[in-house]
Amino acid sequence: MIYIIYTDNIIYDSFESGNNEIPNFSEAHERAEGQLRSSIGNMQLRLRSMQEEIDEVEDENWKSLVPPFNVTEEQRTAWFREKMPKSKVFMTNNLTHQFHSRVRKFFKSGCEEHFFMTWIAPARSFGRRGFFSIESLFKAHPSGCLIILSRSLDSRRGYRILKPLVDRGFKVNAVTPDLAYLFKNTPAEAWFKEMKGGKKDPGEIPIAQNLSNLMRLAVLYKYGGVYLDTDFIVLKPFSGLKNLIGAQSMDMESKNWTRLNNAVLIFDVNHPLLLKFIEEFASTFDGNKWGHNGPYLVSRVVERIRKKPGYDFTVLPPMAFYPVDWIRINRLFQKPENQGDSIWVQDKLLQLSGETYGVHLWNKQTSNLRIEEGSVMGRLISEHCILCQHIY
Repeated sequence: MIYIIYTDNIIYDSFESGNNEIPNFSEAHERAEGQLRSSIGNMQLRLRSMQEEIDEVEDENWKSLVPPFNVTEEQRTAWFREKMPKSKVFMTNNLTHQFHSRVRKFFKSGCEEHFFMTWIAPARSFGRRGFFSIESLFKAHPSGCLIILSRSLDSRRGYRILKPLVDRGFKVNAVTPDLAYLFKNTPAEAWFKEMKGGKKDPGEIPIAQNLSNLMRLAVLYKYGGVYLDTDFIVLKPFSGLKNLIGAQSMDMESKNWTRLNNAVLIFDVNHPLLLKFIEEFASTFDGNKWGHNGPYLVSRVVERIRKKPGYDFTVLPPMAFYPVDWIRINRLFQKPENQGDSIWVQDKLLQLSGETYGVHLWNKQTSNLRIEEGSVMGRLISEHCILCQHIY
């Protein structure tokens, strides 16, 4: 339509110029095409420039919450007090006020299972790995509903990222979380007020990582359902799983777990163990130790209460969610180089098809690894994807 109108306009201008000769329509079309191509090119450049400016602002906003190193606790707390009011992570707006109503409305749309993820990072850094996780979730649970707690994905860019799945009828939505509402009437409420008021040391680890640890506990406590990390490939339905957490490692002789992990959590609403986790987070928060407020936290709490009455939960063995630990995960990304490797790949795939519900990818160790064709990871994603684009 634009092309027709634009061409017609050029032809009309030729008549209006006072030249009574019949215009050369072929030349007019060529002129129109050239000018239109130039206009579209300029428009694309302007849009790209605008997006780059938006990305720069977004990146700066997230970088503003990365604490400085080699400073005292008092200096870091003062730095956080200065930066925090400008940070979108803690900011309230119309979207945060609508959080609860949006969640309730979304889950009323005929969901068989309720899933949650978190994404506290720029939208443009949500890559193929995260998208594969979502694809695998819906491959196993086509009637499930997924809410991603994320301010950055609750945007036009986020909508474009998730649109291919939405267009195919899958129920996934990014929702800006209301942190004050999530933590209200829980032991984390006072912790959050202190942190937001700049009265607490956030530690050397970016606060976004620790907020994610707390948000997953709070959202399950308020709504119930399944929490998954965005670096988790689902292999089969979670049907029948209820009130459980997975062991990351276990003692091979005693068969007792040695460490739990919080990358997968499945709990009913208001479960008492979740409340204990939140209480532990608020009372023992330490932003300087990696894992202290996450995997180590759930391990500490379960160790203390596992013999006490009143807590109805199960600890699944490592094969359920963490069949390969972070030290050995690299091999799953490598293609077979010989017959021995090929046999190992087949054996590993057969093993994972048994008691394993999914595979944690340990993104901190594997984010820069390429998925090689013929590898265990390549085969798993190929078999459990929906769009199946750009796997390798």
